Order: sequence, then C-alpha cells, then structure tokens
Amino acid sequence: MDFYTAGADFIICTLCPKTCRIKTDDFGDCGVRGNRNNKLYLPYSGVPSALNIDPIEKKPLYHFHPGSKIFSIGFYGCNFHCPFCQNHSISQQPFPSATASYLPPEDLITMVKNRKLSLLAFTYSEPLVHLEYILEASKRAHSADIKTVLVTNGYINKVAAQELLPHIDALNIDLKTFNDDFYKSEIGGSLDPVLEFIELSAAISHIEVTTLLIPGKNDGTGEIEEIASFIATINRNIPLHLSAYYPTYRYTIASTPESTIVAALSAARKHLNYVYPGNTMSLDSNTYCPNCSSLLVSRTGYRTNIPGVEYGRCSNCGFKSGIVV
Repeated sequence: MDFYTAGADFIICTLCPKTCRIKTDDFGDCGVRGNRNNKLYLPYSGVPSALNIDPIEKKPLYHFHPGSKIFSIGFYGCNFHCPFCQNHSISQQPFPSATASYLPPEDLITMVKNRKLSLLAFTYSEPLVHLEYILEASKRAHSADIKTVLVTNGYINKVAAQELLPHIDALNIDLKTFNDDFYKSEIGGSLDPVLEFIELSAAISHIEVTTLLIPGKNDGTGEIEEIASFIATINRNIPLHLSAYYPTYRYTIASTPESTIVAALSAARKHLNYVYPGNTMSLDSNTYCPNCSSLLVSRTGYRTNIPGVEYGRCSNCGFKSGIVV
C-alpha cells in the first residue's frame, strides 16, 4: 500500500494525521518523507542513526521477555517536535547526508541472528515515519523467529496502523499528556490519534505506556489519574511507566522532583495494577502480584530476576500476570 496521493504538483502523505501536502523536491513535517517527481521519496529509509544491543527494560518494556537483550535500530526524523526531546540530534532536522549507508532489511535480520538474539526494536527517533522499511523488516524478522518491538509516539493514521500492527509483537507507546492543547502547542500533534493507536495496539500486541512527567506541564495528579483511568478501560494489567524529566534540548525547566514521581505513582495505582517509576534509581521498580503481593520480577538498574512467574502466572497464587517470559 502506498501511503500518499498525488496532485498536480504535490503529494499528500497519508501516513499520519498531519496529512502533509508536500511540494516537489520538498519534505513533510517529519523531514524524511518527501516528493520527487510527484512520487513519495524516502531517501532516509533504511539509513540507521544508531545500532545497539540494549536491555529490553531500557525501551522501557518490563513485562515482555524481562531480562532479555534486544537488538535496537534507530533512524532519522519525527512527526513531533517535542522541545524536551532527548534524541533531538536524530529526530529533528538538519540530518546528516542521506548518502549514508543503506541497511537492507535482510542484512538487518542477519545482524540480529549473528548476535544470537531473538528480539529486534525499532526505537530512538520515531520509527513510524519509516513504516515501509519497518513493515518489510518486521515480516522478515517473523520469518526468522525474531520478535519485533516498536517504541513510538503512536501518531499514525488507522489504516497504516492496521497494516503494521499484525507484524509487531510489543510496543512502548509514549503518551505525552492527556491535554490536547499541550499536544498542539508544544509538540505539534493532537491527543485523540494517540489514544486510538493505544487501543488498536492493545487489541493486537503486548503494549506498555510511558509518560514523561514535566514539572508544571503534565505532572498534576489529576491528569495522571486521567491517563491511568483511560488505560484501565482497556486493560488494568497494561504497565504504565512514569518517568522523571531532565532539562534537555529547548527546555530548561528544573528536573522532576522525586516527590512528584511518588505522588504520580500513587495516583495511577488507583486504576492500574502495574505502575513503574522511570529515570530514577532510588524508587522500587520491582513487579508484585496484584492479587497476593508476591514478588514476580525484581529489578536493580537493568539487572533483572524473575522469581515468581511461571507460564505468565504468579507462581504463588496463579494470577494471570500479563508478563510474557
């Protein structure tokens, strides 16, 4: 499927809700989907910005093969413009020359297999703006018994999401805020498409959600309860990661106090079974059974042990944990 339509001297990209009208030899808002000769032009497709082997907890995914290593690939560009982006050097323009080395999807899968890994993450910047490449790589990954992970802002149209999601095993979706005005004024997007993507993804794949708590912007306990309540209407077992913000890129707001994280954890746990602190080492990030309080997964930094899970259930009481091991 081609995610664009052509006009007289422009194309309209239909991948994400921005539906950018792109003139000849120009690019859409993401900076990587362009128009050449009135056809979709993708010079950065398959051009890695980063290749690493990470703990899966770094995505963060706490309930999908905890303790595993995952091969991670990043690209360039993003359809959001968060002024607090920690990866702004690869998500925001200007990008390096598009003549950098193209990595064919089949070679990517070979790299994963050669490292004896069975998990592949598309991460770091916004992978969805490279949907065509990710779709092909994910199909090849599944053929090679490699599971796929997407770390994303979730800003994509429904038709494109339905094309991709059957080929993605797990996602961490960044829910920036529950305030549409913040999405529009600070990020360059809107809230509802992200909520729809979360619902679509949860029906097909394992998902976890992350919210970065920025002082004075989205860290009120009322908003945290709105986020948690929305997720709970889908499934109370979906993990929510509430991460501390640190000044970066264009934001100079002071770092998130630990007391804010503690209050947010308490608010979210009224609605969800699993809520975790992020970007802090001092708070408990273990997983406990919501039914009997037994320790299911212990975490110290990125060191993980799984003493209490058998076949996805609590080994003490049999509660279906939702943890994929």
